[in-house]
Amino acid sequence: EKMPWLKLPRIETVWGTGGIAIGTWKDAPLYLNQVTMSLEGSLLFVASGAIMSFRQAWSLMLGAVVNYCILAPHFLNEGVIEAASFRKISSWSLWTGVPMMVTSGLLLFCLNWKSVVRAFGTIAQFLGKKADANDPMDKVEVPGSWFVAGYVGCGTGCVLLGHHLFGIQYWMGIIAVLATFLLVVVSTRATGETDITPVGPLSKITQLTFGAIAPGNVPTNLMTANITAGATSHAGDLLTDLKSGYLLGANPRRQFLAQFFGVMAGSLIVVPVYFILIPDASALGGEKWPAPAALVWRGVAELLAKGVEALPITARWGLLVGSILGIILPLLEMRFPKAKPYIPSATGLGLAFTINGFNSISMFIGACLALFLSKYAKEWHERYTVPVSSGLIAGESLMGVGIALTTALPNLAAMLKK
Repeated sequence: EKMPWLKLPRIETVWGTGGIAIGTWKDAPLYLNQVTMSLEGSLLFVASGAIMSFRQAWSLMLGAVVNYCILAPHFLNEGVIEAASFRKISSWSLWTGVPMMVTSGLLLFCLNWKSVVRAFGTIAQFLGKKADANDPMDKVEVPGSWFVAGYVGCGTGCVLLGHHLFGIQYWMGIIAVLATFLLVVVSTRATGETDITPVGPLSKITQLTFGAIAPGNVPTNLMTANITAGATSHAGDLLTDLKSGYLLGANPRRQFLAQFFGVMAGSLIVVPVYFILIPDASALGGEKWPAPAALVWRGVAELLAKGVEALPITARWGLLVGSILGIILPLLEMRFPKAKPYIPSATGLGLAFTINGFNSISMFIGACLALFLSKYAKEWHERYTVPVSSGLIAGESLMGVGIALTTALPNLAAMLKK
């Protein structure tokens, strides 16, 4: 009686003029499309689902059903969620999804402590290595002096830009840059051993660190963690590229130079294109630009800044439940490895609480199609599923950017006038 919101809602599914109703809200039918549980014409997420694991896909679908078909209708009627829109629903549901992903990521990172120890051993080997003029590898590998010069130069740039653009104290910026070096080493070791770059867990370590160093300072919390996220992500990509080049007989030093100039060219293009497409940052987190990763970061930063006491009681329970599930599900995977395909993925389940329902549906459909082909057209599946899906993703992404730029021409004209 004290917590009536714990009772599961009674859902009456009926056909209506607006589609399938899953209940009522404000004395009117509440339809699936109002809570983003509908089909979308885009093939991008269908293709994405085709190349992800079926376990991740059905976990996404399960999370979407629980969030949008059970919890959202109930909390709409209770007045906890203000309106039937993705922005309003996700502002509540992220407090369940975010801790689920954060705790599971940190747990798996801690359980993989042997890789961390080996990573720090790699640092000692690198710093203790001496150049050998007779070693042919020294002529093609990146010299250690390049690393030192690049680290000092880029690190100084991060500290200066962080201070002038985001008000990060110089000493805090230096701590972020030094800590990022250690975390990048751990990240690349994990990438080499598991083919997974733990960007999320490592950036959350930085967020938690600066939550203690600078409590309540959201810009500092976000942007210092962004230094870690950017560095670990690019380091993992570069390592993968170098490995591919090694298999093909490429020169690692030339690969590094190509990557360097690619980063410089990309930074000159990406930043202005971002402001053309999204002139108002308040658009992020809506149906057009859901930005699930940004929602995760924002949720952690707000929690560290305001404290748990600032959250509504339902969000606190969601935080607790999500955190517990993020720990229990990975432990169940490890305890019962044979049952892993039938245990929901904490990442997929948590992510469903931060993205549109129709995205989860599309990815689930793509995964089902890929599973069907793997069972009944195995040769065709092995030959075409990944290339066709990749082509759909690349093609629609490029077309989407082109259409978005065309519709954003008025924004470009306004920017040029300024």
